[in-house]
Amino acid sequence: MRTFDYHNVQLLPEKCIIKSRSEADTSVQFGPHKFQLPVVPANMETVMDENLATWMAQHDYFYVMHRFQPEQRLEFVQSMHKKGLFASISVGIKDAEYDFIDELKAANAVPEYTTIDVAHGHSDFVIKMIKYIKKEIPETFLIVGNLGTPDAVREIENAGADATKIGIGPGKACITKYKTGFGTGGWQLSALKWCSKAATKPMIADGGIRTNGDLAKSIRFGATMMMIGSVFAGHVESPGEIVEKNGKKFKQYWGSASAKQKGEHHNVEGRQLLIPFKGNIEDTLLEMKEDLQSSISYAGGKDLMSLRKVNYVLLDSIDES
Repeated sequence: MRTFDYHNVQLLPEKCIIKSRSEADTSVQFGPHKFQLPVVPANMETVMDENLATWMAQHDYFYVMHRFQPEQRLEFVQSMHKKGLFASISVGIKDAEYDFIDELKAANAVPEYTTIDVAHGHSDFVIKMIKYIKKEIPETFLIVGNLGTPDAVREIENAGADATKIGIGPGKACITKYKTGFGTGGWQLSALKWCSKAATKPMIADGGIRTNGDLAKSIRFGATMMMIGSVFAGHVESPGEIVEKNGKKFKQYWGSASAKQKGEHHNVEGRQLLIPFKGNIEDTLLEMKEDLQSSISYAGGKDLMSLRKVNYVLLDSIDES
């Protein structure tokens, strides 16, 4: 199997059928809601918090709240519902999480979206959690990750997942491939294509996206939604304090499997980075929308699905000049 990643794929244009790029529709139906864009900030502590989740939901963008303050999740769901907004949370697979699912059910506070968020999602214990969630709160739209093979996608879908999350260690803050020898780092786009052969439900491409053109490439190879960490970090709305270094402004960014996140140096597969300060996230989302509209126009279509049909070429190297 010849592998490739975002940097050595270029999509080939088709005849344009719209007069203005502004006519292109970038919206996506994902689960029970329709969103302005097929992108979601990573459910990481340095990317997402309650304030940003509220803003995203108010403006018809998808979000996934992280699971690193587990005691606050029930209150978070209730708070979002009181505001008339959808709730989207993350859970793990530890024994206490089963009690949490029971709490959600007892409080009649079922989130519209639940993500089982573990580094290696192709697991007997993940399957056990899928079945429990689908038994106790079946109305939640259940996203499960992370996965990296067609066999994993097939088995996790069959267990009851409504969507899967694809990507083992391709993120900017992730060092899984160096620490373990495993993962999709360096060939994430190929992995997405490979997994799409087995997928019958939506896939979220998670990690490895560095430019807005990578969004179109993700959709071409099967993604319905793209989860992005480093590109969404560093904004005014991003959690964390602004750090000044050599006269420039940055914000801290760290992986969910980093020593910083874990609070200890065991099984570390992530690192800390400084991300240049970027201003308001609304401006980044607008630029993403405009660039995706341009992508759709180049694809010869009117909506995101036109990107699935375009041809592409594989480049052995990239001219960065």
